Amino acid sequence: MLKKIMKGGHRKPSKSDSTDPSLYGFGPPGSRNPGSAPTPNVVVNHASRAGPYTPGPNSAAPVVPPPMGTVEPLPLFRDVPVSERQNLFMRKLQICCFQFDFTDTLKSVREKEIKRQTLLELVDFIQSGSGKITEMCQEEMIKMVAVNIFRCLPPASHENTGQEATDPEEEEPYLEPSWPHLQLVYELLLRYVVSSDTDTKVAKRYIDHSFVLKLLDLFDSEDPREREYLKTILHRIYGKFMVHRPFIRKAINNIFYRFIYETERHSGIGELLEILGSIINGFALPMKEEHKLFLVRALIPLHKPKPIAVYHQQLSYCITQFVEKDYKLADTVIRGLLKYWPLTNCQKEVLFLGELEEVLEATQSAEFQRCMVPLFRQIARCLNSSHFQVAERALFLWNNEHIVSLIAQNRQVVLPIIFEAMERNIQSHWNQAVHGLTVNVRKMFMEMDAELFDECQRQFAEKEARAREVEEQREMTWKKLADVAAQRGGDDMVTA
Repeated sequence: MLKKIMKGGHRKPSKSDSTDPSLYGFGPPGSRNPGSAPTPNVVVNHASRAGPYTPGPNSAAPVVPPPMGTVEPLPLFRDVPVSERQNLFMRKLQICCFQFDFTDTLKSVREKEIKRQTLLELVDFIQSGSGKITEMCQEEMIKMVAVNIFRCLPPASHENTGQEATDPEEEEPYLEPSWPHLQLVYELLLRYVVSSDTDTKVAKRYIDHSFVLKLLDLFDSEDPREREYLKTILHRIYGKFMVHRPFIRKAINNIFYRFIYETERHSGIGELLEILGSIINGFALPMKEEHKLFLVRALIPLHKPKPIAVYHQQLSYCITQFVEKDYKLADTVIRGLLKYWPLTNCQKEVLFLGELEEVLEATQSAEFQRCMVPLFRQIARCLNSSHFQVAERALFLWNNEHIVSLIAQNRQVVLPIIFEAMERNIQSHWNQAVHGLTVNVRKMFMEMDAELFDECQRQFAEKEARAREVEEQREMTWKKLADVAAQRGGDDMVTA
């Protein structure tokens, strides 16, 4: 039975099949035999990587390339009459649908070069605006783009070997071998999107939700060159196709959710955040509730994953943009940072302190007062950190004039919280730079309010005296217990 099924799955094509152009998507619509069912493309996708292009309800099926061995160079656009250029454009698109094996550099060298030159000609044709392309040409061009760029991404190195995932910063990025062709396909798509001749009412039929979603899937590519092109193209699509804006924001949201709560592995978080930084900058005021929820549910939790160092700069920019747009969000952001504050990762703490300074720079007094108690309790812990970079970065907050002015206005609350941390640093911190910076901050508070400083010093001295008394009392209690045990003749008792 199994042999019969296997034989049935490999039907030898007849001569009529091999010469029928409609089999490859190039014949007129409806030219295929209506009685024959199309053979589906069976693709095994990796669980965490992008699959091939699946057209949406408004998209036609992607162009399937013709059989190998028929790639021949076509004349240049300038060598044919204007009336023939649209037809020539279509024929060039067909050549660009060919797929080649780039893992073998010696294979199909001539055909690869013909395709590369053809792609260059298409890019120049779109960029020059020498002729407005028809709707049919636009549709076929987007199909050709889909055939080339939408593919299964190779699994990450740790997924191949089954080894534990390493730090993404330390991994060598995988470079796409077909990049000489892929780059030109991306360039063609970019030129089409930004062209003033592109009518969004027409283009949105082909650059639809399904296309955009597959474009977003490609952000997980390990090749930084590809992610850079994707970032530019998606940003341009967001700017030009207003109808897609809510969908793009929601789709990016979902990528973040999966990254935060499931995988903690994604190559394109930084690039997606760069796009969002520009989007947030354009938000109108008063800010919509949807945007505030995005901040609380997606951006602030992005501080949780381990590989935050890879995208922290872009994340910090997005967070700061929100606070600069709406100063009332400062309290929400600062409390969010405190919620995800690292306990054992010192390098992550340094990043958080840097971001905190940027947020405080845009914070006004009323919002500062709402969160200053938990905030300075955390800063006090950072001041006493045995990792000198954490303590040093926390002390650098006092180099910022705006933050110092906020502290000065609320010194009655702030100084009692951090006074003990400063005194402990001066008494016993091992790093000289931290010791010197602490002395400077202490002096700043002394000049700010000498009376308050003296009161804090008196309270600290009393607390220290009480602590010494408790310690002495504890030692005396233990000594009494030891004496009683000795009087009872406990020969086996172990004493200090």
